[in-house]
Amino acid sequence: MPDFPAESASGVPPAAEPPAGPGHTGPLIGSIRLASPVVQAALSGYSDRAMRVLARRHGAAYSLCEVLIDTFVAVVGTNKRNLARIAVAADEHPVGGQLMGSNPDDFAPAARRLVQAGFDVIDINFGCPVRKVLGRCRGGYLLSVPETALEIVSRVRDAVPEHVPVTLKMRRGIDDSAASADKFWTIFEGAFARGAAAITVHGRSVQQKYVGPSSWEFLAGVKRQAGKRVVLGSGDLFSPQACVAMLEQTGVDGVSIARGAIGNPWIFRQTLALLAGLPPLPQPTLFEQAEVLREHFSLAVELYDEELAGRTMRKFAIKYARLHPEHLAVRDAFVAVQTNADWTAVLARFYATDAPGRDPSQDIDETGECGA
Repeated sequence: MPDFPAESASGVPPAAEPPAGPGHTGPLIGSIRLASPVVQAALSGYSDRAMRVLARRHGAAYSLCEVLIDTFVAVVGTNKRNLARIAVAADEHPVGGQLMGSNPDDFAPAARRLVQAGFDVIDINFGCPVRKVLGRCRGGYLLSVPETALEIVSRVRDAVPEHVPVTLKMRRGIDDSAASADKFWTIFEGAFARGAAAITVHGRSVQQKYVGPSSWEFLAGVKRQAGKRVVLGSGDLFSPQACVAMLEQTGVDGVSIARGAIGNPWIFRQTLALLAGLPPLPQPTLFEQAEVLREHFSLAVELYDEELAGRTMRKFAIKYARLHPEHLAVRDAFVAVQTNADWTAVLARFYATDAPGRDPSQDIDETGECGA
């Protein structure tokens, strides 16, 4: 079990301290001042404690757990795998827990459970483009029913202590219709009126899912409307250059990196370097990649157990493979991993040199995970 580095006064582990320079003051989310405007989004099936800790060590000012169904959180028992989904590390604060569901009655007990588990912020998912479940809306589809969405916000705000910020994740609407836009603004304004501390907006509609570009022009309009209220932007953040460009072009208070951070925790430090006016940092060498892969595996073993960690890490490893010059061969090798010995063998075969890594930002596929 590796030792976690002690936190600095800024709340960021020393290994993840942003470079010196301007541009690193992050937004205020309730009473929580972020060390920078660069955060890791909630990612269904990915942003567990291991991924979040790595993101913090590499410069993320804040991170969110994977999307959790409210009814699951409220009744989660003592099963180790289930408890791992709400596990929080002592040194990853501030950290947010994200809830998704359809029934307002189910959100309050789930929100209280996440606070008890140690989460500093409760985030409500109105962004995931999941299908309706048994005819009921959840995730992004709640944007079609503002009354229900705002009732959920009120229930969560009333359920948790005043010092715990409540935030939202939204898409720009169900579709591009005028009616959808009206509902977006009803929820956006209503959520702030009900006590939301910040709202993250993804520039795609629910109907788009992950196809086509994210509208940064829409994000700019949202921030103009919000004024001093905190808005974070999401969508198409696959490189540090894109992260800086979103901040500059839209005026949002922070960027929420989703798919671009899976298998690439270096994107946070790279973005912070650009914000500090430094030259672009190089892609990690193969030695550096191997070191982080081993670190991620160790964190996963600590969170789960060795057998489950091996199975869990396979989906991460094929994402890490995108940074390898032989990315297709490495991906296939990780897909074939069955045992921990296989895992070690892949690292020994493909990561035994100090060759430079590749930039994966140009070959991101269009499939996505909730929260991206």
